[in-house]
Amino acid sequence: MMKVNPLGNRVLVRRSTVKSTKGGILLPDTAQEKPKEGEILAVGPGKTNDRGEIEPLNVKIGDHVIFGSYAGTEVKGMNDDKEYLLLTEDEILGIVTEK
Repeated sequence: MMKVNPLGNRVLVRRSTVKSTKGGILLPDTAQEKPKEGEILAVGPGKTNDRGEIEPLNVKIGDHVIFGSYAGTEVKGMNDDKEYLLLTEDEILGIVTEK
């Protein structure tokens, strides 16, 4: 099993999966646009500022986030086919919350 511990202000995100279009049409994996949202699985300690103090992140494990199309670095799971991303906190556009 692979374990990734993000450094600095980075987070590990499991990309959400999309199985069908809004109309219910199933698309092959090669034709699907990759989802731009996912769940945070791990967070780094935070970014070090000019005074040498660590500034904690605004996101936490379990947050559902939205990020840009070309954000982060893709990491494939060794024991599964799931897709993970290493993102900096700056690449996260927002946190999804339910009302």
